[in-house]
Amino acid sequence: MDQQLILQAGRRTIQMETEAISALKQRINDNFVHACTLILQCQGRIIVSGMGKSGHIGKKIAATLASTGTPSFFVHPGEASHGDLGMITRQDLIIAISNSGASSEVLTLLPLLKRLDIPLISMTGKTDSPLAQAADANLDITVATEACPLNLAPTSSTTATLVMGDALAVALLEARGFTAEDFAFSHPGGTLGKQLLLKVKDVMHLGNELPQVSLSTPLPQALLEMTSKGFGMTTVTDDQGQLLGVFTDGDLRRAIDSKVNLDNAQMQQVMSKRPKTVSAELLAAQALRIMEDNMITALIVENEHRHPIGLLHLHDILRAGIV
Repeated sequence: MDQQLILQAGRRTIQMETEAISALKQRINDNFVHACTLILQCQGRIIVSGMGKSGHIGKKIAATLASTGTPSFFVHPGEASHGDLGMITRQDLIIAISNSGASSEVLTLLPLLKRLDIPLISMTGKTDSPLAQAADANLDITVATEACPLNLAPTSSTTATLVMGDALAVALLEARGFTAEDFAFSHPGGTLGKQLLLKVKDVMHLGNELPQVSLSTPLPQALLEMTSKGFGMTTVTDDQGQLLGVFTDGDLRRAIDSKVNLDNAQMQQVMSKRPKTVSAELLAAQALRIMEDNMITALIVENEHRHPIGLLHLHDILRAGIV
């Protein structure tokens, strides 16, 4: 195939699908509001169903709804007629997708849905189709033509359907006041979820793992504490356990450069007096930004009395999968 023809086909497809999406703006109307209202009033789950390519798009719409605060899952209409209809309860709502509005597998379900008095939202490319007419609200996904040059393969129509589904999900998200933290609870295994959920207290070292010495601790003894705990630093506290400073590998290098007598020096002579600290309730992702901004690899975790209660190392954040 000629290279120019390939390029033209690709660009034509994008242009046609762009036009199909643009036409949807005028269809965000009272029907769209009614569909959103029905979903917001639903006491059960949103069941999305569709055949063929509509079914593939329906699965994605169901997944998007579920991850943005609207409990939802996909049911294949063919399987629904052979037992899977048992997944649907009277408290649920159906979103049925069919570009023609006449998919036999979908239409077969309509009498049963009506008997159960289950609200029906349709997404069709024909507003006078049986499915559209039977629905409580119909979302118009009509396209002028498919991007397929034969006007046969679902291309522009499936793109329009997907975008309409996204518009529905986002409108519902905003109507529910869905927050970033709510989103994170639906994605606890992903990086985004961990960034929004994991706090310093969830990944910090505490108890006997925390390196700690006093103001009068000799430098060699402090080095032993640092080595045994393996963080390249130690906290320095007073007799009441209040944080006064920190001693790090960097402080050791500075002490050597200053010709300090390493055998006799005490922590009060060589420590850094204003260490970076964080609260245990701080998000670990925010603690990471503090590390990056200050070019350090560890933070002391202190309580409201300025007592060190833990230590967060860069390695802990990496192991937690926050980045």
